Amino acid sequence: MAKLTPLRLLLWTGVRIGLIVCVVLVAGQLVEFIKQYLQFDIRSSNEVAVQRGIALGTLAYVILTAVPFVPGAEIGMAMLSMFGAAIAPLIYFSTVISLCLAYAVGRLVPPRMTAAGLRWLGLHRLADRILATLQMKPSDRLDTLLEGIDSRILHIVAKHRYVALALMINMPGNVMVGGGGGISMAAGLSGIFAPVPFLLTVMVAVSPVPIAIMMFGS
Repeated sequence: MAKLTPLRLLLWTGVRIGLIVCVVLVAGQLVEFIKQYLQFDIRSSNEVAVQRGIALGTLAYVILTAVPFVPGAEIGMAMLSMFGAAIAPLIYFSTVISLCLAYAVGRLVPPRMTAAGLRWLGLHRLADRILATLQMKPSDRLDTLLEGIDSRILHIVAKHRYVALALMINMPGNVMVGGGGGISMAAGLSGIFAPVPFLLTVMVAVSPVPIAIMMFGS
């Protein structure tokens, strides 16, 4: 196969990134569709429709929130607005399940598959570095990732990475850096976040809004 020129490589990489952006945009439109679907009157005569709406909304919320760069959290907010404080516990546990699902995907993806995905985007050097890092023992990865970095702030963040994780999950506009799903998937992929501490961090991080709604109403 002939070697691609820099211009062709740039164009080919742009096409691939464009495909990913299209997938994210389609998922975003699906979020909007689910939000519109949930806008109906709650009456005793349409109890079946309410139950169906809750089931569909919850399933879509868990799946879409786990997808990087997709604002699936908007479905949860729509459900809280629609059904009030009574549904807050369901949204809380659904959020925990969704972020843990994203974390599990990141943790279970083979390093070579991750590297192959980066090479598909034309990021060959990054793919080689990531592959070399992911093949190390989890205990050695953090030191390797910080190697050559003099920033004191980054070292403090790495030391208190679970606190940083909780703050990122709650950060306004975090969809720009992958959203809760993307952040959780990256945490699983990195191998520097242990499963139980990750679960506890997520349970604490996503609790403020549901607790506030349960205490003060919708």
